[in-house]
This record gives sequence, structure tokens and C-alpha cells, in this order.
Amino acid sequence: MPELSRLYDAILNGDDKLALELTKEALYEGITPVELISKWMIPAMDEVGRLFECQEFFVPELLLAGRAMKATLDPIRPLLVASGVQPAGLVIIGTVKGDLHDIGKNIVASMLEGSGFEVLDLGIDVPSEKFVETVKNNRPHILALSALLTVTMPEMKKTIDALIQAGVRDKIKVIIGGAPVTRKYAEEIGADGYGDNAIAAVTVARALMLK
Repeated sequence: MPELSRLYDAILNGDDKLALELTKEALYEGITPVELISKWMIPAMDEVGRLFECQEFFVPELLLAGRAMKATLDPIRPLLVASGVQPAGLVIIGTVKGDLHDIGKNIVASMLEGSGFEVLDLGIDVPSEKFVETVKNNRPHILALSALLTVTMPEMKKTIDALIQAGVRDKIKVIIGGAPVTRKYAEEIGADGYGDNAIAAVTVARALMLK
């Protein structure tokens, strides 16, 4: 039987190869995916978040931990689907049109996956029409919009307005984030939530799922 505290440590330390190896070993030994996620993987990501907020971890550590978490989910995800276990919710995420930055978005996507969400990542430079089309086709619980440039922030409002025009705005929650984005701006454009970092984004997403 694998020592699962090592899985916790592997995720915390960003060791994706060891995390994957331990996950496969645990599954082979008959440990359920739900137990792995709830007892070891999510607590590890919560600790990553705590260390980040305490400024003991920084962006590189978040990236490594997110990569390790993603590695563990690869063999687990098909088993969850086969057993009928539902994800915490579906999140569509993307960087708005005109913005080619993806590091922050990728961290948020990894953290959301680590927290049990199913994530559909549309990538960078995503026009509002693409967001609307994907929302219509997939019916997500949350749409997460990212912008790192001040000049691309208006695309967030354009996307929310497009959702309204398409008649689907009331069917989803919209959260926004990125270096120049503020809580005040989120309120001004009618977003449902705002996160000033990846950990905050996950906290907001969890809270919105309860509403």
C-alpha cells in the first residue's frame, strides 16, 4: 500500500512525475479516486494556496504544483466519469480577445481542476462570440475571463454584453481576473465575482456554486 502522504508532498513540492507514479500505484492498490482527491490531493492544493497567501510560495511554485496536480488527474478523470461521480461544476476559461498572456489563466485552470472542477480552456485571444458559442453548447456553471492588459479589459464587458444579447447571461456566473482588473471594475461591468490571484479565483468559484 503506497504511503499517501508522499502524494500530498509530491503535489506540494511540484514533483509531477512522482505524483503521477504514486497516483497510479494507489489506484492499482484499490484506493478510490474520490478518496485520493478528497483526502490528499485537494488538501495539498489548499496548502499550496495557504502558502501562497502567506507569501511563502510564489508564481513558480503555483505553476509546479498545478502541473503536478494535473498529472495526477490524468489517470483519475476517466475513472470518475465511469463511476458517475460528478465534478464540482463546469468552468469555461479563456483570455479575452487581443490578449496573448496565459500564465495566470493556466494557473487558475490548474487550481480549479485541483479543486474538483471540470475545466474547458479556450486559450488566449478569445473573441466574445467564441465565449458565447461555447457557453451555449456546453452550459457551464461558470465563465472565467482573464486579461493582463488594460487595453483588453473592455473585452470583458463586451463578452458579458454579448451573453446578455444571446439570452444566456442569467444561466451562468461570470468571474474575472488579471493584473489590471479590480473588484470595482468587476462590479461596474456586471461580473458575479473577481479574484486578484488564482487562489482567490477558486474561492470565489466555490462560493458561486453554492448560490
